[in-house]
Amino acid sequence: MKRGAPGQPSEPAARSEIGGGSPAGAPWRTFPPGRIIGKGHPAGDFLEAYDWKVIEQRPGFLKLDVHLPAHLRNPRGDLFGGYTPTYVDMVALRTAASARPQGTGGKWLSTMSMRVDYLAPIAADRFVIEGERMHTRKGTHLVEVRFRAADASAAELLAFAVVTLKDVS
Repeated sequence: MKRGAPGQPSEPAARSEIGGGSPAGAPWRTFPPGRIIGKGHPAGDFLEAYDWKVIEQRPGFLKLDVHLPAHLRNPRGDLFGGYTPTYVDMVALRTAASARPQGTGGKWLSTMSMRVDYLAPIAADRFVIEGERMHTRKGTHLVEVRFRAADASAAELLAFAVVTLKDVS
């Protein structure tokens, strides 16, 4: 939430979609339109996900314009491979959550498995990540996550991942 000057009321945030209940204690649940997360989430802040831009969003699908912060680059200047799954997890979780009806909150999601294929170095300052829910049944969600260069064709992938998520209480 945005805070007013001392002694003045707080201004409500533009939008909140993540999880159920109040955003108190979880400031990352509140974010402006065109974004998927606010500041204050440990992994989200590490990835600087609060600056990612939504290109396209519909239930079970996200297409994001993402940047590559300097602290995530390896000595060659590419995305360090060990951080790729952090992007994958964040996008898969938000993709699965986007399929829930707005305002219903929802259960916590836990990552059960993840497979990442590295197809080409991710070196550009900006790239595109797509998340797509492929299957859901009895609280289990299968999500594909695709990394592409910003100017790439649909057939050109930088990385590809499949994630299984589970609703938990």
